[in-house]
Amino acid sequence: MDICGENTKGSTRCEKIYLLLRASNTNSATNRMHNEILGKELFRVLRDKHGADFDSFVSQKVVAVAGDVTSENLGVKDFKLTEEMCNETEIILNSAATTNFDERYDIALDVNTFGILHVVSFAKKCVKLEMLLHVSTAYVCGERVGLIPEDLPSLTDDIVKGTTKFDFKAQEKIVVEKKLTELKAQGATEEVITSTMKDFGIERAKHYGWPNTYVFTKAMGEVFLGRSKDELPVVIIRPTVVTSTYKEPFPGWIQGFRTIDSVIAGYCKGKLTCLLADPTTVFDMIPVDMVVNSIISAMAVNANQSSIVIYHVGSSFRNPIKINSIHDFVFRHFTKDPWVDKDGNLVKVGKCTMFSTMATFRMYMQICFMIPLEGLKFVNKACGHYFQDSYVTYSRKLKLVMRFVELYKPYMLFKGIRSQSQV
Repeated sequence: MDICGENTKGSTRCEKIYLLLRASNTNSATNRMHNEILGKELFRVLRDKHGADFDSFVSQKVVAVAGDVTSENLGVKDFKLTEEMCNETEIILNSAATTNFDERYDIALDVNTFGILHVVSFAKKCVKLEMLLHVSTAYVCGERVGLIPEDLPSLTDDIVKGTTKFDFKAQEKIVVEKKLTELKAQGATEEVITSTMKDFGIERAKHYGWPNTYVFTKAMGEVFLGRSKDELPVVIIRPTVVTSTYKEPFPGWIQGFRTIDSVIAGYCKGKLTCLLADPTTVFDMIPVDMVVNSIISAMAVNANQSSIVIYHVGSSFRNPIKINSIHDFVFRHFTKDPWVDKDGNLVKVGKCTMFSTMATFRMYMQICFMIPLEGLKFVNKACGHYFQDSYVTYSRKLKLVMRFVELYKPYMLFKGIRSQSQV
């Protein structure tokens, strides 16, 4: 969304943007563009600048295209439009991804891993193409420690451990199909299938050495990009944890709650009093407008390069900040300017208790929550399930918290610093 805003500021170099949106037809794609992108606060500055001419200005710059990276030809069914895109496109920016840490494995594979093959196939048809720029994530490195170089993940070294004949795509398609067939044969509901496939994604990620489905499938997407690009000029941008805008188009904009935002939101509302986090861990984050500026700069300097160029876009190498410092900043902010709840009450925050190992965190949860929950379970059974609703509610919340902690653990205990030799 932010990159679209930057490229519609009026630069004569950017003549047209073909914006691929998942939609059934052109009308649906256009509606999505206006409702989910152009209608957002991010475009406030541009709207103020152009006033009543805003829609006309955008229509000259941006073409909404109905499609899907999980389909051949990017799902574009209009032959004339496809031909036009192939003849005119100079730069392809691929940021299509599902970013849920525990997305269904079949969906994450189709979008984050195999979708890149469709993007590459389309890119090879573009006669004027100067660059395919792929937005990945800095966490494709998995749980490596020390200085992390700007290189591609290695399918052989990191995954198959010396096996030379290994078809990852065929292997994973087989295991996914087998799992789905088993679930359907058992008469599983859609809810059960979704839950099971989420767990299966994490299981497969850990099997191959990655902490969650998202970073694993994004890493494999990079592997397939490197293997299939041939002579295509490719740039990979790897942002770290993306935060709100620093300056452009105005400070503080963010779309929804993501990673650290959800943690801060829980803390300021008084719902987060303890955290699995090493206070000495350098937490790598970067404002979204700096990511966009990096993308635009990479476009400007890397046209028609034959080799893959990879950029880490983060702060850990040049401007590191530790978790304990972030906590102090957040504590001071919400002490001075507390959150106001729905009833108009000021929410008072205290210092968050941090546990630097999973073992100590589990011990804390065991004493404070799991043992009392077992007590409630016993009382509930003894009282003829009188407290059943309370037991189910607390049990569900505890499971959600533990799953949340497991998903965020690799980032809160991360011990790597990302090299920025290319930046």
